[in-house]
Amino acid sequence: MSAISIQDSLVYVMVSISASDSTMTDAEMLRIGNIIKILPIFDKYSSDQLVNAAKTCRDILQDDEGMDTILGISASLPKHLHETAYALAAEIAAADLSVSAEEIRFLQLLRNVLSVDKLTCAAIERGARARHQTE
Repeated sequence: MSAISIQDSLVYVMVSISASDSTMTDAEMLRIGNIIKILPIFDKYSSDQLVNAAKTCRDILQDDEGMDTILGISASLPKHLHETAYALAAEIAAADLSVSAEEIRFLQLLRNVLSVDKLTCAAIERGARARHQTE
């Protein structure tokens, strides 16, 4: 397997949390697309690259050890992007206003492999919930 780009790794995190409960909602998929359009780290990242990364991630997740593989890829991100990866996962989990037990478990595993402290995670999660509130 060739080297995985930082952007692809971040997409894998977002797709994995969306797929963790076996239901990738339209709200989650729309949010992933919007994130790719607005965050500076994805400035030169195309929609074709997003589609390819999502397909690759899906293929990885179908393997028995797929989630462990994704977590390993996430852990190899540069340290300064660990909080970013966690924030992206929290954002996708909050996108459909319902965070499942499987998504919570993925966030816990991700927090551990990225060594993001609990207080930082709580702040990130609260911010994600706040952005998705409706009336």
